[in-house]
Amino acid sequence: MSSVLDTPAATLQKIAAEPAELTDGFHLVIDALKLNGIDTIYGLPGIPITDLTRMAQAEGMRVIAFRHEQNAGNAAAAAGFLTQKPGICLTVSAPGFLNGLTALANATVNCFPMILISGSSEREIVDLAQGDYEEMDQLNVAKPFCKAAFRITYAHDIGIGIARAIRAAVSGRPGGVYLDLPAKLFSQTMEALAGRNSLVKVVDPAPRQLPAPDTVKRALDVIKGAKRPLILLGKGAAYAQADAEIRAFVEKSGIPYLPMSMAKGLLPDTHPQSAAAARSYVLQEADVVVLVGARLNWLLSHGKGKTWGADKGPKKFVQIDIAATEMDSNVPIDAPLVGDIGSCVSALVAGIGAGWAKPPADWLATIAERKDKNLSKMAAQLAQSPSPMNFHSALGAIREIVKQNPDAMVVNEGANTLDFARSIVDMYQPRKRLDCGTWGIMGIGMGFAVAAAVETGKPVIAIEGDSAFGFSGMEVETICRYNLPVCIVVFNNNGVYKGTDKNPSGTADPAPTVFVKDSRYDLMMEAFGGKGVTARTPQELTRAMEEAIASGRPTLINAVIDETAGTESGRITNLNPAKAATKK
Repeated sequence: MSSVLDTPAATLQKIAAEPAELTDGFHLVIDALKLNGIDTIYGLPGIPITDLTRMAQAEGMRVIAFRHEQNAGNAAAAAGFLTQKPGICLTVSAPGFLNGLTALANATVNCFPMILISGSSEREIVDLAQGDYEEMDQLNVAKPFCKAAFRITYAHDIGIGIARAIRAAVSGRPGGVYLDLPAKLFSQTMEALAGRNSLVKVVDPAPRQLPAPDTVKRALDVIKGAKRPLILLGKGAAYAQADAEIRAFVEKSGIPYLPMSMAKGLLPDTHPQSAAAARSYVLQEADVVVLVGARLNWLLSHGKGKTWGADKGPKKFVQIDIAATEMDSNVPIDAPLVGDIGSCVSALVAGIGAGWAKPPADWLATIAERKDKNLSKMAAQLAQSPSPMNFHSALGAIREIVKQNPDAMVVNEGANTLDFARSIVDMYQPRKRLDCGTWGIMGIGMGFAVAAAVETGKPVIAIEGDSAFGFSGMEVETICRYNLPVCIVVFNNNGVYKGTDKNPSGTADPAPTVFVKDSRYDLMMEAFGGKGVTARTPQELTRAMEEAIASGRPTLINAVIDETAGTESGRITNLNPAKAATKK
């Protein structure tokens, strides 16, 4: 056996003279993401990150390129919600970064794990305001809108920087993180071996947080003392993926539950303990409310006032949240239970012993009576078939399609389109519904639809108001380009809320809320090779949706709705100052 001692001196000199294998910032970013199980990037190429998108694709990552960064950011946020891994949005500097910032802020408010990665101008030029290409201090702009913000200046810090971003995005209460990558970072080189050794695989990025035993006992004692208990499930409960534990808690306790919109399907909406059809009644009458991953924000009237039956006496609240700072945010919390939802709910289930008393029969019977009355009223509305369609008749058709396809993803936005769909379209499986969330913003539709299709591989039904669709409608080209199984239903009533407003000045300009009459949204999809259909009756809508789901082709259905249908601001008229004043 020969050894290095037997190697001729000339050969050793040649080996020593050969340069070491190098890597660069581009590849280190890609390798760091892949090492942590991140295999998809949503973004929009351009200076200085175009080559990063090319190289990522060459290295086996899926790169979904959008037409606008805000929609890419919304897709990344939805991906985070669905997978519990941070969704990645990649943008160019300055304007592209700002376009992604809205989605970053929305992800943070909604507690969706997301990392916005943006290329940026060089620090030494930005700091002296010397006028670099798309010059902006992006790091400091981002800080107020996310959980954390980091800048990576040197290639050997890429592994640490990405690891910190991942942990910040998913640990504790999830949210958005900004990662600033100056252009010069990408071209920096270092020895490949040293580069590999600098990468960090994040271990247990979102560790369990167990509730203290005394807090579990306190919560159980409060629940046991209830005469009219209610469980309220928020989207945090859906994100937690503690589906079996939550179902066990609901069923073992016997307590009626009310799901917020993105928690629909944690238990099927047809479950006998669902109180969704008696929402107003149970919120007013319950004496103890168990909040599971739900916040008492504006969506729940801050836990106060008429909605909560303030005139009927005080309520007691049990709140499960991973963030102690959320407790007492609007009303006193009698039993705060701090920890991850799975651990907290499991602890409650363990505390429900053989002597547990189910809720009083009169409470359950009254809820059942209210539910039956309201469901019968809705059934009568859904049975009608006016021409043109209204929201109930069109959503009645979609309701049956979702029932036949319970694994389909549903994306929903709009004013009336959102409000009516929430109560009409039942969900049967967890994390199948994505909508406007905590901020109630429009424009999430196509980004969420793309992410839902990419991350789950399931058919997607996007139920869109015509105004909401306008914010991200150009992404139908993206849907066609990647041949995604997305069926978009645009509720076309010719305007914002409705299409009947008039210009009070008498000039030729249309009213601000009115769109071009009888717009053909279906032709947008056809322009990019998808299928476009116009539906004027529930039967036509049903047929078109069945064909779309069966084919898996990108489809847009222009659902013609009576332009007089709809109310201003949907069901949140009280937030519209002029309308609220008129009512008074």
